[in-house]
Amino acid sequence: MISVQLKGVQEMNMPFNDRFLKACRGEATDHVPVWYMRQAGRSQPEYRKIKEKYSLFEITHQPELCAYVTKLPVDQYNNDAAVLYKDIMTPLPAMGVDVEIKSGIGPVISNPVRSMRDIEALGELHPKEDVPYIFDTISLLEKQLNVPLIGFSGAPFTLASYMIEGGPSKNYHHTKAFMHAKPEAWNLLMNKLADMTIVYINAQIEAGAKAIQIFDSWVGALNAADYRRFVKPVMHRIFTELQRKDVPFIMFGVGAGHLMQEWNDLPIDVMGLDWRTSIGEARQAGVHKALQGNLDPSLLLAPWEKIEEQVKPILDEGIKNDAYIFNLGHGVFPEVDPQVLKRLTAFVHDYTKQAKESN
Repeated sequence: MISVQLKGVQEMNMPFNDRFLKACRGEATDHVPVWYMRQAGRSQPEYRKIKEKYSLFEITHQPELCAYVTKLPVDQYNNDAAVLYKDIMTPLPAMGVDVEIKSGIGPVISNPVRSMRDIEALGELHPKEDVPYIFDTISLLEKQLNVPLIGFSGAPFTLASYMIEGGPSKNYHHTKAFMHAKPEAWNLLMNKLADMTIVYINAQIEAGAKAIQIFDSWVGALNAADYRRFVKPVMHRIFTELQRKDVPFIMFGVGAGHLMQEWNDLPIDVMGLDWRTSIGEARQAGVHKALQGNLDPSLLLAPWEKIEEQVKPILDEGIKNDAYIFNLGHGVFPEVDPQVLKRLTAFVHDYTKQAKESN
């Protein structure tokens, strides 16, 4: 461990900032809370220096270093929540999935799922034994953070898409074909991944995570009828079984605006929107959950006046209801200037505080 990397990591004595949790529950806050998907790492020079020496999986296996990476954007941007630094692929090796995160590509799986036999061979996740470093990191962060820590998991469809395709896909041809051609095998895969998700999330909450986001990043590739038939039942089971935990649950996917009504039926607290669906459109469609989103992350490369121009109408729609959290419509990408994120957080805080005070 390089000592300078961990400079500033210490237990926090500041008052706990619960604005994010209040907004998840629809309670009033003095300003709109802010956090960013993929805020930990990627665009930060301190993180890139660490990545010169360690891979993603190597960072997550070192709790002190992982806690530092997780906490860094909260310290730098003054965000209202931290999101645990890890990958949705983290629990899959314990199930027998041979996955490698390749630079510029993403998760690549050398033993893709192609048959019922492949699915039957998948093992079970025993979180405390298989990925203990995740919970050691959470325990450290519980002492270091004065904001809620968001834990997360990939959703069964998105994990299955990687497992069947063997890596990222633009069209999900193999996944959709498998789903329709082998429904029994598909259902077994969904339920095995659901079992993993439930025990994995439960363990994160027990370790100290204060909220959970489920990333069904690529489920927008399905139409609503296929979602209802092949995915929704298992998602309902996951959230129903997790409901006994007193933490907010957030659902997010890319290009999934056509699934808003399906998600509105699920026992979740917050619906994350990408940039294609506005806050106002979601409310008009009858979505009664708290909403999270949803600036197009590409705009972070634009001049500040253009960013501000696009952010104001999002905030104006969001603050019509207390149940609102500002975020991007997808994750931070490497080219983003950290100073822009810091300025954006301050702008959201100041703009919404003034708006709330004037109402």
